Amino acid sequence: MIEVADVFRRFAADYLSVHGASMLPSHRRAIENILDCRTAALGGQVWHCEACNTEVFSYHSCGNRSCPKCHTAQTQEWLERRQVELLPVPYFHITINVPVLRANQRDGYGVLMQACATAIIELARDPRYVGGTVAVLAVLHTWTQQLNLHPHVHCLVSGGGISEDADTWHPARRNFLVPIKALAKLVRGKFRALLRRKCPDLGIPDAVWRTRWILHVTAWGTGEQAVLDYLARYVFRVALTNARIVDLDDQPVTIQYKERKTGRQRTCRLSGNEFMRRFLQHVLPRGFHKVRYFGLWHPSQHHNATRVRQMLQLQAPPEPGSPQKLVLPSREHSDAAPLPPIEPRICPHCHLGRLLFIRTLAPRTPQQAMAP
Repeated sequence: MIEVADVFRRFAADYLSVHGASMLPSHRRAIENILDCRTAALGGQVWHCEACNTEVFSYHSCGNRSCPKCHTAQTQEWLERRQVELLPVPYFHITINVPVLRANQRDGYGVLMQACATAIIELARDPRYVGGTVAVLAVLHTWTQQLNLHPHVHCLVSGGGISEDADTWHPARRNFLVPIKALAKLVRGKFRALLRRKCPDLGIPDAVWRTRWILHVTAWGTGEQAVLDYLARYVFRVALTNARIVDLDDQPVTIQYKERKTGRQRTCRLSGNEFMRRFLQHVLPRGFHKVRYFGLWHPSQHHNATRVRQMLQLQAPPEPGSPQKLVLPSREHSDAAPLPPIEPRICPHCHLGRLLFIRTLAPRTPQQAMAP
């Protein structure tokens, strides 16, 4: 399989020689991390197959959130923590697209997420719709299938909200949360006001504010597993997976994408320089939180969210014969000693022998990495 790291090894040096002086630190760090991911540069472990006597090297991952080879374990741990916070109610999926937003990503993207969530919460509080404060989880994505810049926010919204006095739960209607056109207009207005206050020097064409912003609202239905599947799909997704790179030549890179209108798989060919440019424009600034919590899921509302969850669970007992979910404790708050590394069971070479741990490999220092 061709990997993003293979493309970087082919074209990163030329790209850095041209754009390195003006490159953002987060972009340079992403290149370095992806190149080093699961290589000897980051260290790892050595394993020995007791059947074929082969030594197997297992190298550490880089952990960069733009790396397509990372975050499998992190995703599972994050989902386990979210499982404790889920409300036993239906959910809605709201996607909000922005016509243009290129400059000042740190402030601009943050303002966008805040505008989307606050608009949903404000409109849902209207007694004509929900009449209470909903829970909102917002996830920022910035790409299309062809890696073009397309900032948009995915919001998971609870199908109901808590009253102002925090004593009553107001359920939403089955397939309706808030009116789409009113929400689009409110998001646009809040985004414009917040952006002017946060980034007064950021010039955006007036046509953007006259353009109809596109929103999609989908009733997600009831079911804890459906919500967890949603979270796994959107929260840790990266702009491009290795499986979508289908060819790598001396100059062009061929990637696969899904055409929205027809649902068919297509391919597009990009030069090495253009591939690097498109990929790196989706690397977020360091420290930027692409997942944020608002309304009833805001940390300041933790006590109310707990009360609501307990109340709803008492009102809706589990169905007869349904298995009880096991909620695993968060590792961050565990006092137990860390578990030893789990030994791989089967050798990847002979597929018969068991792998035994031999030794740990230390990461290479910068001086060692530069040595011939």
